Amino acid sequence: MDALDLARWQFAITTVYHFLFVPITIALSALVAVLQTVWYRTGKPEYLRATKFWGKLFLINFAMGVVTGIVQEFQFGMNWSDYSRFVGDIFGAPLAIEGLVAFFLESTFLGLWIFGWDRLPKRVHLATIWLASLGTLLSAYFILAANSWMQHPVGYTYNPETNRAELTSIWAVLTNSTTLITFPHTITASFLTAGAFMLGISAWHLRRKREVDVFRPSARLAMWVMLVSGALVAITGDIQARIMTEQQPMKMAAAEALYYTSSPASFSILTIGTLDGREELWSLRIPGLTSFLATGSFDGEVEGINNLQEQYQALYGAGDYVPNVPVTYWSFRLMIGLGLLAVVLALAGLWFTRRKADPDSRLLTWVWRLAPWAIGLPLLANTFGWIFTEMGRQPWTVFGLLRTEDSVSPSVTAGSVLTSLLVFTVLYGVLAVVELFLVLRYAKAGPPPIPSTDDAGADEPAERPLTFAY
Repeated sequence: MDALDLARWQFAITTVYHFLFVPITIALSALVAVLQTVWYRTGKPEYLRATKFWGKLFLINFAMGVVTGIVQEFQFGMNWSDYSRFVGDIFGAPLAIEGLVAFFLESTFLGLWIFGWDRLPKRVHLATIWLASLGTLLSAYFILAANSWMQHPVGYTYNPETNRAELTSIWAVLTNSTTLITFPHTITASFLTAGAFMLGISAWHLRRKREVDVFRPSARLAMWVMLVSGALVAITGDIQARIMTEQQPMKMAAAEALYYTSSPASFSILTIGTLDGREELWSLRIPGLTSFLATGSFDGEVEGINNLQEQYQALYGAGDYVPNVPVTYWSFRLMIGLGLLAVVLALAGLWFTRRKADPDSRLLTWVWRLAPWAIGLPLLANTFGWIFTEMGRQPWTVFGLLRTEDSVSPSVTAGSVLTSLLVFTVLYGVLAVVELFLVLRYAKAGPPPIPSTDDAGADEPAERPLTFAY
């Protein structure tokens, strides 16, 4: 493989690994804040124990997310210097705001939350976790604004003298129509992921009849979060599909393996094509559904791959503008299917844990058995969603503006990229083992003992300020 292929593999591996932690961090911070709020209002010790238990797992995940995210900056400078030079004036703006505002807010108040037990008034301490959660949301927004600009560039002008894209309106970048729908879609998917994480661990304990007073409310909260967020993911995804069709029609055509412009366009349940993904051999389809997803009408026109290829050649010059159709097609379906399975599991769990349900039901036992394994469903759905988003944009790094082959560093050799790729792969492998060990250790240990007073931690020795953090 050449330097371009290796650079793409490195960025894909590190990004996928980093994003495994991000949705859990975003949503789990809010769920911990909710549990602490319930404890603050009710004084019930089981909610304090739940707060500290899930808070500890949140901190482990947050730390891993920060560590793995640092590598992204390294790659922009080393492997993608031409990209950084071309769009740095624009791409760097929201990322700078994220670091100066969002991450500062997130890390500062998270620190106050960790060390503020028994040192801050209860109300002030509660506010710190809510502000930390707000920081994670803002951080996600600014990062998604940067990525959305790559999908739909706005608020810039091209300077032919410097051969760079230059920022003309930061407001246009931050209010990009792609950002405004990508953000709620990503955040609701994050809550689905964190809900599955909370449900899976709670189910493991409930199956063993351990700490029922803590984990039954946690499981119920997680399942409601999964059900509501799953519905919102579907709604925001529907809106996003229509905006995507307007801005990147080739991505929608590739997602459906639609080779010729159709009106109405059917939805492919299963398509078998040639090995190169250039032709359809056989398919099973639902009439009109793709038209509805793309246009909001069951008889709307959807442009096909071959027709768009001709249009792009006339607009951008000679070249291949078709993304990898098999990867785009299957990642789109795996994203939807895996997310749907997680929602179905949550719905089943809510039904079998309702007040009139038998707590010893065999079906409920099966829900508890399956739930820990289901943690991976939304994680994989998120991963395939981003694979679809990025692969469907190819051959562009910035759609319609900068190609991927023109973004890679010209002076970095394939050997250099391969070396860094191997180093990061080994490093991330070690971190994965550490993460899994810590999560399993503290998840199995369960929540801390019931404190002797409602003022949680009032009787804890002052010389052990980091006990909660570890």
